[in-house]
Amino acid sequence: MHIAIIGTRGIPNNYGGFEQFAQYLSLGLVERGFQVTVYNSHNHPYQKSEWNGVEIVHCNNPEDKLSSAGQFIYDFNCIMDTRKKNYDIILQLGYTSSSIWGKFLPRHKSIITTNMDGFEWKRTKFSRPVRTFLKFAERLAVWNSDYLIADSIGMQQYLIKKYNKNPVYIPYGAEVFDAPNVEDVKTTGLEPYNYDMLVARLEPENSIEVILDGVVKSASTRPFLVIGKYTNEYGQYLMKKFKDWTSIKFMGGIYDISKLNNLRYYSNVYFHGHTVGGTNPSLLEAMASHALVSANDNIFNRSILGDDAYYFNSSTDVATQIEKLSKLKADDKIENNTTKIAHQYSWPRIVDQYVEHFYYIARDSGKTLVPNLT
Repeated sequence: MHIAIIGTRGIPNNYGGFEQFAQYLSLGLVERGFQVTVYNSHNHPYQKSEWNGVEIVHCNNPEDKLSSAGQFIYDFNCIMDTRKKNYDIILQLGYTSSSIWGKFLPRHKSIITTNMDGFEWKRTKFSRPVRTFLKFAERLAVWNSDYLIADSIGMQQYLIKKYNKNPVYIPYGAEVFDAPNVEDVKTTGLEPYNYDMLVARLEPENSIEVILDGVVKSASTRPFLVIGKYTNEYGQYLMKKFKDWTSIKFMGGIYDISKLNNLRYYSNVYFHGHTVGGTNPSLLEAMASHALVSANDNIFNRSILGDDAYYFNSSTDVATQIEKLSKLKADDKIENNTTKIAHQYSWPRIVDQYVEHFYYIARDSGKTLVPNLT
């Protein structure tokens, strides 16, 4: 079976969540005997046509010249290239800039299955007209896909209710981090378990202002790390608002995964404020890093964390938790979360679920691509 993956800037990952997902999934599929093609930007740092057994197709991506408009052209170029090939299944990751080209997907010869990501139209960073377009784009993605994938229970329930579809639920993955090195913390000038933190894109829907308002309200003098690029308009607004609080430290983006895992591992409380995503990668990575998590109280986060986290709805909640919570007294929650990663959200398990999905849709579509599972 030949699987094509579109909707990312490419692998190996040097950008974000879907790229990391495509990297792990494609490698796992190759190990299980699938032929896999991943579409990359023409200017991706990796320029070869093969990576660890994965075929790479580079398509022109003018995003560096046209900003967001370039994403639409890149997705169009990728989709048009798929029409020249004979893929059995095309896995589309997201829909924001691709669904307007959905009618060009080669549904006459390939099965289209789409990971619907999160509620993109709820992101407050977008203007009202853009959010209206994103709602329309979501509808187009549903119409132009043969099958749907939801990476959170909340998204699965929404798609069932909104579109009367039956998407398969397959979450994101992570790997348990069991090799801590305290030197990564000490070289940053921090003491183990004596700082709190968050990791996120600095955007309004990630509750960052609420969390930092809570830091200010609290009586704690522990450092609070804000890890994420702050060069955007909202990041600059936050830096200006909280410039007088020396305990709040804007660290910028950290992409050394070992250092990031160590910072999470040795933190006191890890705050996860995401409100509109699916199974958010940063949440799973925090759980995998043995962090004590306090999360925004919503269905996405509760469906993953259950009773093994604390939750906040306001800055007052955040302040109370900063003052009262101690990671060193929460071993049961931490252990339960790492067990979930090992058994429910491990990458091998996630890859196996995708394999099962591919076999199912190949049989269900009536195409004779693969033998029945035994």
